[in-house]
Amino acid sequence: MSNPWEIYDRLISEIPDDVQVVSIIEGPKWWQLASSAGGAGMAFYMPVESIPRQKDPKSLIGAPLREVATLAKSWNFAEAGLGMAAINSWHSDPKQATKNGFTPLKANNFGKLFDPWNEVTAGKKVAVIGHFPFAPEALNKVAELLIFERNLWEGDYPDSAAEYLLPDCDYVFISGSAFVNKTAPRLFELSADAVSIVVGPSTPASAILFDYGLDGVLPFVCADGSGLQRGIAGELPGGMYEVGQRMAAFRPGYEAPPEPVTPEIKTLPLV
Repeated sequence: MSNPWEIYDRLISEIPDDVQVVSIIEGPKWWQLASSAGGAGMAFYMPVESIPRQKDPKSLIGAPLREVATLAKSWNFAEAGLGMAAINSWHSDPKQATKNGFTPLKANNFGKLFDPWNEVTAGKKVAVIGHFPFAPEALNKVAELLIFERNLWEGDYPDSAAEYLLPDCDYVFISGSAFVNKTAPRLFELSADAVSIVVGPSTPASAILFDYGLDGVLPFVCADGSGLQRGIAGELPGGMYEVGQRMAAFRPGYEAPPEPVTPEIKTLPLV
């Protein structure tokens, strides 16, 4: 990719000029941002601040959403998460996501993320970018499972190993947090010969991503900023899934595996 900023610039450019930031919640695990257009975006909070922030989040209430979204390009990763939450408050608004071809998933819980790929990955070499503790059990038929992580757990590969190992993988699942630490563009390139899927609440619900070789995009959408805050804080029985919804879109021509029947997990109506 000649210009790795291109993905970010395209995502930012689609945000209208007349949308403002309504609320911002910082950490401890997620940034949350609600906009005047009705969307509520999330992004992973990385407490990495080796260089100063460009903006004080408290000063950004009422600021143009597009302006705040440019912080996704910050090399202060804590601040970059705020920028991605701003991007997601537009793209991952349920109305916008539906318009862009995303549809609700039956299993409205990221704990079920890998279940549909259990059979199709049998005997394959599979990579997961980010430590998802439920991945090994869900992908228990693979020939080899490689988990890449910056903050290493036992058995993980350091994230720098992706440069060497991803080109040989058959399937690659990429955490949306890669948008925050700027590794996403290169990971997409390294996964070009694999079935590659980007997942999680930090992922924008944008069909733009298919222009960069991805086969699937599995974000989380929400239009209830205060409800999202309560859900993440553990104040709602269903957590964030009580006010938001996992959705998916796939590259034209890619046939995604069907979801297993999970009657105990219900989707949220988007009407």
